[in-house]
Amino acid sequence: MLTGILLSLIAGALVSLQNIFNAKVNEHTGSWTTTTLVLGMGFAASLVMGLIMEGENMFTLQHMQPWYWFSGMIGVGVVICLVQATRILGATYAISIVLTSQLGFALLWDSMGWLGLAKVPFSFNQLFGVLIIVGGILVFKLGGSSQDKEPASAPGSGKQQSVLPTK
Repeated sequence: MLTGILLSLIAGALVSLQNIFNAKVNEHTGSWTTTTLVLGMGFAASLVMGLIMEGENMFTLQHMQPWYWFSGMIGVGVVICLVQATRILGATYAISIVLTSQLGFALLWDSMGWLGLAKVPFSFNQLFGVLIIVGGILVFKLGGSSQDKEPASAPGSGKQQSVLPTK
């Protein structure tokens, strides 16, 4: 169990880091170019590591449902949506919403036993936990000063922020 927790923590850190990198790439290219670069480089890295770790067994795809193949297309939606959300909301706020949405939908799919998952009994404690996280996001976003609520100008937007004092 400790290994699973550690791997989950690492994955969370990597998702946040990847989201920041993707947003920076997107500042210099378009969303579709960013998505192509991210998923293309991910494909190349996965292929090389898979061949090193598993060899030709990597291509043995027995007993796999055809609809599982759509995972890559879902990844396109993930990258596009995250890049745009980070550009609009900033990394922390976007990731907070993504993680809450992910937790809420995982709760739904587990509870219903959808998509081939083992059905996990629903409890109101689980729902309450998700609602507490949503409340935390609201406190995080709405609880700042009025200066924090003003959107920062994006690079290339043509809007310049003055660093000179005003009278």
